[in-house]
Amino acid sequence: MRTKLNESGVHQTSRYQNNWGSQLRRLTLLVILCVLFVTLRTAHAQQFDAALGFGSLTAPSASSTGAPSLGGGLYPTFSADYLFKHQMGVQGEVSWRASQNSYFGLPYRPIFFDFNGIWAPKLGKKAAAELMAGIGAEDVRVYGTINCGFTGCTNYTSTTHFVGHFGGGIRYYVWHNVFVRPEAHYYLINNNNEFNTNHAARFAISIGYSFRPGF
Repeated sequence: MRTKLNESGVHQTSRYQNNWGSQLRRLTLLVILCVLFVTLRTAHAQQFDAALGFGSLTAPSASSTGAPSLGGGLYPTFSADYLFKHQMGVQGEVSWRASQNSYFGLPYRPIFFDFNGIWAPKLGKKAAAELMAGIGAEDVRVYGTINCGFTGCTNYTSTTHFVGHFGGGIRYYVWHNVFVRPEAHYYLINNNNEFNTNHAARFAISIGYSFRPGF
């Protein structure tokens, strides 16, 4: 069953959904700040990595019933991880569509957040693998109307879906602590009724820096 639209074509979303999405974004920032703080306190023994990447999302094509495809577009991504023992640790990332797309004539943008457990075994002196799995959310923002809630007003309505996430990549150090990383990510999206699929894949390449005592 597809999500109903109001007279202006905008999704009817509950105040709870909007607040939940806002709290998730705040939690993302809080986790990153906590990781940075812990890293600064224990940088002599652990490793912290941060990266900026660009890629694209792939998903099934639009269906014959008119449901649009989630795929396409350029997706910038910011990611960070903290490795604390045996190359295992925690990781988080946020990825968003750089340009708005059209949803039945309305501009929209998907945003993905996820938090993962990560294992990054070394592959020699200049490379390491990355394997991760975790949970997160897809935030679908439809622009064009003023939407007011408990935290204030925005120029978009927001629908949030729970996401399961799996990912992997190869990190290669090209100069000292600077690395490049081709990567792939797979999202399982719960109740993604706005689109014709409940899954999507993102392929990207990132450049990053490792704060580490040695390699």
